[in-house]
Amino acid sequence: MAASVWFFFSLASLGALHVFAVSVRLLASLAPCLRRPKDLRRRYGEWAVVTGPTSGIGRSMSLELARRGLNLVLVGRDPAKLRDVSETISRAHAVQTKTVLFDFSLVSTAQGDEAMRRLREAVAGLDVGVLVNNAGVAKPGAVYMHEVGVEAWARMIRVNVLALTEVTAAVLPGMVRRGRGAVVNMGSGSASVLPSFPLYSVYAGTKRYVAEFSRSLAVEYGNSGIDVQCQAPFLVETNMVSSAVKASLISQFVLTPDGYARAAVRWIGHGTLCVPNVAHRLQGWFVGLFPDFGTDAYRLEYNLRQRAILRRVKPWRKSQASSPVPANDEVGVGVRSD
Repeated sequence: MAASVWFFFSLASLGALHVFAVSVRLLASLAPCLRRPKDLRRRYGEWAVVTGPTSGIGRSMSLELARRGLNLVLVGRDPAKLRDVSETISRAHAVQTKTVLFDFSLVSTAQGDEAMRRLREAVAGLDVGVLVNNAGVAKPGAVYMHEVGVEAWARMIRVNVLALTEVTAAVLPGMVRRGRGAVVNMGSGSASVLPSFPLYSVYAGTKRYVAEFSRSLAVEYGNSGIDVQCQAPFLVETNMVSSAVKASLISQFVLTPDGYARAAVRWIGHGTLCVPNVAHRLQGWFVGLFPDFGTDAYRLEYNLRQRAILRRVKPWRKSQASSPVPANDEVGVGVRSD
């Protein structure tokens, strides 16, 4: 009888210790969210460069940086959308904006070299204190690698890896001369937190590069007054996530771009690799409770469901694109207005 009591007491003690350890890890994960944000303009400089600023995280980050008093150099491929976000920022905040037209899929070509020259000219003489490398592509989405032509993967690598590297190389020299600056590279929880991300293998690989690139640069330039950071969000409601896939997600863990940007800007200068938002940090903590093989199996099954959704949606989109447009819609008649 005494042996049984001692056995159950031992089990209860081990359970209590495990709960205590898990609780400490959870608190340690959430505590950094209480840090005070830095005064970015005073600490780093008057200007920020943001790539991919016309929608999603990039647009929200641009607006949040402007709200904190930074002037902006907006770098993207669509002149109309660049003009729109620039005018939106100018109306809402008393800051200056510049725009640079740059299709990052053309990096390392003659057109890309010309765009890079324009970017260097745009930042020459400016007190650029913050660089946000946000531009990226996730298409074609959840697929086996052999199902898509190699050009799609090459384009992804050009945008997610080569362009990010070249833009960083263009902006860093000015930061080194001034002895201050912050580089924020947008990574992904799929590469920095999850053990694998099947059916998005090339995308995850490019984001793993971003994380390792950021870690090494942080050490390389740490004594030069330059903070380099890789932010690793989980799902944010952007154009990179298909609407059909969004419908299958748990909404509490899918952030709006504005919600993400508020947390992301607060984290600038705090840590080399970070997951800025509380909801995303909880997701990362939860993933860490399970062995890698279990997470791998779940991720494969989940991403296969995404692949099935996308394969159903693509034929419908093609049929819609090839359908004749009704005459009333052509002249704007009969459109419902609530």
